Amino acid sequence: MQNNTIPGAGAGYADRVSRQVPGLDDLHQMVGLLLAERVPEGGRVLVVGAGGGMELAALAAAYPSWFFDGVDPSALMLAQARERLGPAMARVRLHEGYIDASPEGPFDGATCLLTLHFLPEAERRRTLRVIGQRLKPGAPLVTMHHSFPTSDQEKDKWLARNAAFAASRGMPSIQTVSSLAAMKQSLPVLTPAQDEALLRDAGFTEIDLFYAAFTFKGWVSIKA
Repeated sequence: MQNNTIPGAGAGYADRVSRQVPGLDDLHQMVGLLLAERVPEGGRVLVVGAGGGMELAALAAAYPSWFFDGVDPSALMLAQARERLGPAMARVRLHEGYIDASPEGPFDGATCLLTLHFLPEAERRRTLRVIGQRLKPGAPLVTMHHSFPTSDQEKDKWLARNAAFAASRGMPSIQTVSSLAAMKQSLPVLTPAQDEALLRDAGFTEIDLFYAAFTFKGWVSIKA
Protein backbone atom coordinates (compact mmCIF):
# COMPACT_ATOMS: atom_id res chain seq x y z
CA MET A 1 0.00 0.00 0.00
CA GLN A 2 1.45 3.34 -0.97
CA ASN A 3 1.48 6.04 1.68
CA ASN A 4 3.76 9.02 1.31
CA THR A 5 2.13 11.10 4.02
CA ILE A 6 2.94 9.05 7.12
CA PRO A 7 4.86 10.82 9.91
CA GLY A 8 8.54 11.16 9.05
CA ALA A 9 8.11 10.69 5.32
CA GLY A 10 9.72 13.09 2.90
CA ALA A 11 12.98 14.73 2.01
CA GLY A 12 15.18 15.78 4.90
CA TYR A 13 14.10 12.93 7.16
CA ALA A 14 17.64 11.77 7.97
CA ASP A 15 18.78 15.26 8.95
CA ARG A 16 15.67 15.89 11.00
CA VAL A 17 15.79 12.65 12.95
CA SER A 18 19.52 13.02 13.65
CA ARG A 19 18.73 16.33 15.35
CA GLN A 20 15.85 14.89 17.34
CA VAL A 21 17.31 11.59 18.57
CA PRO A 22 20.27 11.81 20.95
CA GLY A 23 23.23 9.68 19.87
CA LEU A 24 21.55 8.24 16.78
CA ASP A 25 24.76 6.90 15.23
CA ASP A 26 25.76 5.29 18.53
CA LEU A 27 22.25 3.86 18.83
CA HIS A 28 22.62 2.11 15.49
CA GLN A 29 25.98 0.71 16.60
CA MET A 30 24.43 -0.57 19.85
CA VAL A 31 21.57 -2.16 17.91
CA GLY A 32 24.09 -4.05 15.78
CA LEU A 33 26.03 -5.25 18.80
CA LEU A 34 22.87 -6.48 20.50
CA LEU A 35 21.75 -8.35 17.39
CA ALA A 36 25.22 -9.82 16.92
CA GLU A 37 24.98 -11.55 20.30
CA ARG A 38 22.62 -14.05 18.64
CA VAL A 39 22.47 -13.45 14.87
CA PRO A 40 24.92 -15.84 13.16
CA GLU A 41 27.13 -15.33 10.14
CA GLY A 42 24.87 -15.25 7.10
CA GLY A 43 21.87 -14.48 9.30
CA ARG A 44 18.62 -12.88 8.16
CA VAL A 45 17.38 -9.71 9.89
CA LEU A 46 13.93 -8.13 9.58
CA VAL A 47 13.84 -4.32 9.78
CA VAL A 48 10.35 -2.95 10.50
CA GLY A 49 9.98 0.72 9.61
CA ALA A 50 12.91 0.58 7.22
CA GLY A 51 12.13 3.72 5.22
CA GLY A 52 15.02 6.12 4.89
CA GLY A 53 17.47 3.24 5.26
CA MET A 54 19.50 4.69 8.12
CA GLU A 55 19.67 1.59 10.33
CA LEU A 56 19.79 -0.69 7.29
CA ALA A 57 22.86 1.12 5.97
CA ALA A 58 24.57 1.07 9.36
CA LEU A 59 23.89 -2.63 9.93
CA ALA A 60 24.79 -3.67 6.38
CA ALA A 61 28.12 -1.85 6.64
CA ALA A 62 29.00 -3.32 10.04
CA TYR A 63 27.88 -6.90 9.32
CA PRO A 64 28.70 -7.74 5.69
CA SER A 65 27.53 -11.37 5.94
CA TRP A 66 23.98 -10.56 7.04
CA PHE A 67 20.94 -10.35 4.77
CA PHE A 68 18.05 -7.99 5.39
CA ASP A 69 14.37 -7.58 4.64
CA GLY A 70 12.99 -4.10 5.28
CA VAL A 71 9.30 -3.17 5.36
CA ASP A 72 7.79 0.33 5.34
CA PRO A 73 4.44 1.76 4.17
CA SER A 74 5.98 4.75 2.35
CA ALA A 75 7.19 4.33 -1.23
CA LEU A 76 9.01 7.66 -0.93
CA MET A 77 10.92 6.55 2.15
CA LEU A 78 11.81 3.22 0.57
CA ALA A 79 13.22 5.09 -2.43
CA GLN A 80 15.41 7.05 -0.02
CA ALA A 81 16.54 3.76 1.51
CA ARG A 82 17.55 2.37 -1.89
CA GLU A 83 19.59 5.49 -2.64
CA ARG A 84 21.27 5.42 0.77
CA LEU A 85 22.14 1.73 0.60
CA GLY A 86 23.75 1.80 -2.85
CA PRO A 87 25.73 -1.44 -3.48
CA ALA A 88 24.54 -2.88 -0.16
CA MET A 89 21.11 -3.34 -1.79
CA ALA A 90 22.52 -6.64 -3.07
CA ARG A 91 21.85 -8.01 0.44
CA VAL A 92 18.57 -6.16 1.06
CA ARG A 93 14.99 -6.73 -0.04
CA LEU A 94 12.51 -3.91 0.54
CA HIS A 95 8.75 -4.41 0.89
CA GLU A 96 6.13 -1.67 0.72
CA GLY A 97 3.42 -2.00 3.35
CA TYR A 98 2.94 -2.69 7.03
CA ILE A 99 4.13 -5.69 9.03
CA ASP A 100 1.92 -8.14 7.12
CA ALA A 101 3.83 -7.24 3.93
CA SER A 102 7.05 -8.65 5.37
CA PRO A 103 8.21 -12.19 4.51
CA GLU A 104 7.28 -14.98 6.90
CA GLY A 105 10.92 -15.75 7.69
CA PRO A 106 12.07 -17.32 9.87
CA PHE A 107 14.47 -14.52 10.76
CA ASP A 108 17.47 -14.62 13.06
CA GLY A 109 16.72 -11.15 14.47
CA ALA A 110 14.61 -8.04 14.00
CA THR A 111 14.57 -4.32 14.66
CA CYS A 112 11.75 -1.82 14.98
CA LEU A 113 13.12 1.68 15.54
CA LEU A 114 11.16 4.94 15.74
CA THR A 115 8.02 3.19 14.56
CA LEU A 116 5.84 1.69 17.31
CA HIS A 117 4.97 5.07 18.82
CA PHE A 118 2.83 5.80 15.75
CA LEU A 119 0.59 2.77 16.46
CA PRO A 120 -2.35 2.63 18.86
CA GLU A 121 -1.96 0.06 21.61
CA ALA A 122 -4.00 -2.69 19.96
CA GLU A 123 -2.15 -2.37 16.65
CA ARG A 124 1.17 -2.15 18.46
CA ARG A 125 0.41 -5.42 20.26
CA ARG A 126 -0.57 -7.09 16.98
CA THR A 127 2.55 -5.82 15.22
CA LEU A 128 4.79 -7.24 17.95
CA ARG A 129 3.00 -10.59 17.77
CA VAL A 130 3.44 -10.76 13.99
CA ILE A 131 7.12 -9.89 14.33
CA GLY A 132 7.43 -12.70 16.86
CA GLN A 133 5.79 -15.13 14.47
CA ARG A 134 8.51 -14.34 11.93
CA LEU A 135 11.41 -14.92 14.34
CA LYS A 136 13.21 -18.12 15.25
CA PRO A 137 13.05 -19.10 18.93
CA GLY A 138 15.88 -17.33 20.72
CA ALA A 139 16.11 -14.55 18.13
CA PRO A 140 16.56 -10.98 19.39
CA LEU A 141 14.22 -8.07 18.76
CA VAL A 142 15.47 -4.51 19.27
CA THR A 143 12.81 -1.81 19.63
CA MET A 144 13.17 1.95 20.22
CA HIS A 145 10.58 4.70 20.20
CA HIS A 146 8.98 7.46 22.28
CA SER A 147 7.99 6.06 25.68
CA PHE A 148 7.45 8.25 28.74
CA PRO A 149 4.94 9.10 31.50
CA THR A 150 1.60 10.06 30.01
CA SER A 151 0.03 12.29 32.66
CA ASP A 152 -0.42 15.81 31.28
CA GLN A 153 2.20 17.33 33.55
CA GLU A 154 4.81 14.66 32.97
CA LYS A 155 4.10 14.54 29.24
CA ASP A 156 4.62 18.29 28.89
CA LYS A 157 7.86 18.14 30.86
CA TRP A 158 9.43 15.36 28.83
CA LEU A 159 8.28 16.66 25.46
CA ALA A 160 9.73 20.07 26.32
CA ARG A 161 13.05 18.47 27.18
CA ASN A 162 13.11 16.62 23.88
CA ALA A 163 12.23 19.82 21.99
CA ALA A 164 15.02 21.67 23.80
CA PHE A 165 17.49 19.02 22.66
CA ALA A 166 16.38 19.36 19.04
CA ALA A 167 16.68 23.14 19.28
CA SER A 168 20.19 22.80 20.72
CA ARG A 169 21.11 20.75 17.64
CA GLY A 170 20.06 23.56 15.32
CA MET A 171 16.46 22.68 14.53
CA PRO A 172 14.50 25.92 13.92
CA SER A 173 12.33 26.91 16.88
CA ILE A 174 9.16 27.06 14.78
CA GLN A 175 9.78 23.45 13.76
CA THR A 176 10.42 22.27 17.33
CA VAL A 177 7.25 23.98 18.55
CA SER A 178 5.10 22.46 15.79
CA SER A 179 6.68 19.05 16.34
CA LEU A 180 5.99 19.29 20.07
CA ALA A 181 2.33 20.12 19.47
CA ALA A 182 1.89 17.33 16.93
CA MET A 183 3.45 14.75 19.23
CA LYS A 184 1.26 15.77 22.15
CA GLN A 185 -1.93 15.62 20.12
CA SER A 186 -1.43 12.66 17.83
CA LEU A 187 1.14 10.16 19.14
CA PRO A 188 -0.45 7.27 21.08
CA VAL A 189 2.51 7.14 23.49
CA LEU A 190 2.65 4.47 26.20
CA THR A 191 4.66 4.39 29.39
CA PRO A 192 7.82 2.24 29.61
CA ALA A 193 5.97 -0.21 31.86
CA GLN A 194 3.20 -0.57 29.28
CA ASP A 195 5.70 -1.06 26.46
CA GLU A 196 7.48 -3.80 28.38
CA ALA A 197 4.14 -5.48 29.13
CA LEU A 198 3.29 -5.52 25.42
CA LEU A 199 6.60 -7.24 24.65
CA ARG A 200 5.86 -9.90 27.26
CA ASP A 201 2.32 -10.37 25.94
CA ALA A 202 3.71 -10.84 22.42
CA GLY A 203 5.91 -13.72 23.56
CA PHE A 204 9.23 -11.99 24.24
CA THR A 205 11.40 -12.63 27.30
CA GLU A 206 14.67 -11.30 28.77
CA ILE A 207 13.43 -7.75 28.19
CA ASP A 208 16.28 -5.33 28.90
CA LEU A 209 16.28 -1.55 28.65
CA PHE A 210 19.50 -0.54 26.87
CA TYR A 211 18.78 3.04 25.77
CA ALA A 212 17.11 5.97 27.49
CA ALA A 213 17.39 9.51 26.11
CA PHE A 214 14.74 12.06 27.13
CA THR A 215 11.48 10.80 25.55
CA PHE A 216 13.11 7.83 23.78
CA LYS A 217 13.51 4.33 25.21
CA GLY A 218 15.01 1.23 23.64
CA TRP A 219 14.75 -2.45 24.60
CA VAL A 220 16.31 -5.70 23.52
CA SER A 221 14.19 -8.81 24.04
CA ILE A 222 14.28 -12.46 23.01
CA LYS A 223 11.67 -14.51 21.17
CA ALA A 224 10.62 -17.31 23.52
